[in-house]
Amino acid sequence: MKELLKLDHIQKYYGNEGNVTRAIRDIDFSVMEGEFLGIMGASGSGKTTMLNCISTIDTVSAGHIYLDGTDVTEIHPKEIARFRRENVSLALTINHVPAKEIKARVQNIAQILKITDILEKYPYQVSGGQKQRCACARAIIHRPKLILADEPTGALDSHSAQMLLATMQGMNEHLGATLLVVTHDAMTASYAERILFLRDGMIFTELRKGNDSRKVFFEKILNVLTMMGGGQTNVCKTDL
Repeated sequence: MKELLKLDHIQKYYGNEGNVTRAIRDIDFSVMEGEFLGIMGASGSGKTTMLNCISTIDTVSAGHIYLDGTDVTEIHPKEIARFRRENVSLALTINHVPAKEIKARVQNIAQILKITDILEKYPYQVSGGQKQRCACARAIIHRPKLILADEPTGALDSHSAQMLLATMQGMNEHLGATLLVVTHDAMTASYAERILFLRDGMIFTELRKGNDSRKVFFEKILNVLTMMGGGQTNVCKTDL
């Protein structure tokens, strides 16, 4: 597989001399094209700060981030997508894609993600899970190199969360989407192929799914969280 994203010993700190907070101390890893990578860690471990640096919402204090071999500070925003708004065609409109092509591509992605019946509805008329699937559609419709998701299931009930995770897994397996998902939830993380655990702004350990079932992988995640001090508070109760 081709290396898509490279974090080269990045650091991020805030404040000035005498009052410095080091949110990221020394993080170094790669993401391969088509990979589904999970990032886990307690609140304050640096995972959202790291995601913000990758997406250029924030900048690194030291080190470099490369996307497909190019310094991320030079990347056009369309190359990275974040799960946010519900307007599926917005990214295509911004990039001046012809109206006929927009309609066809929206219809195609809506069928894949099973949201054709809600395309004409207002946000207040659909569920949280449906909104998140619309966000998935918007994230992938312009075929970005990398999709970043920060706690994508955080505001969902267990059923909606499971539906969204299955959708994301399908995006990865059938559409070739490269996903980097930040989560504190072991159930969400169990859908990934590989997980990096952060603690105090550094990588604590790494876990790969390999040939394990999702149930076995889930239990291994819990073991690591327990070792890190996370315990059972990171469990989202749903069926495996």
